Order: sequence, then C-alpha cells, then structure tokens
Amino acid sequence: CLGIVVLCLSHILLLIPLFIFIGGGCTMSLSYLARLGLRNPDVCWDKKNNPEPWNKLGPNDQYKFFAVNMDYSKLKKDRPDF
Repeated sequence: CLGIVVLCLSHILLLIPLFIFIGGGCTMSLSYLARLGLRNPDVCWDKKNNPEPWNKLGPNDQYKFFAVNMDYSKLKKDRPDF
C-alpha cells in the first residue's frame, strides 16, 4: 500500500515544472493583455473626456511593446492637428 502512494507522489512531483510553466505563461499573457488595454492608444475607456486618444499622441511617444532600431526621440511631426 505504501509503494502505491510513493508511486503516485512521484508522478505528481514530475508534473510540478509543467504547472510552473503553464502558470507563468498565463501570468505573462494576462499582463500583456492588461498592458494593451491600458497603454494602447487604440483603446478608448473614457469616450466622454477623451473620445479619440490616438490624436493626443506626439510623434515621439512610444506605445509599441518592442521596437527594433527605432529612436522615437528623433521623429518629427508629420501630421496635422485635429
């Protein structure tokens, strides 16, 4: 009887890394979705005070998560004011 319990616990111990990686993946995906909902200019939470948040972005505002070889501080304004 004790051998069966040890055998079952050894299988559960082998699954611990699987639970850790699945939990970490879920945490990272939820944090990325929260970042998209809070920082992306395409998302509008308050339509009364700021109906078009994408118009308030300056040319050097970085809202992308990852930018390769792009220096946002050197960009110039190339669009009209609304």
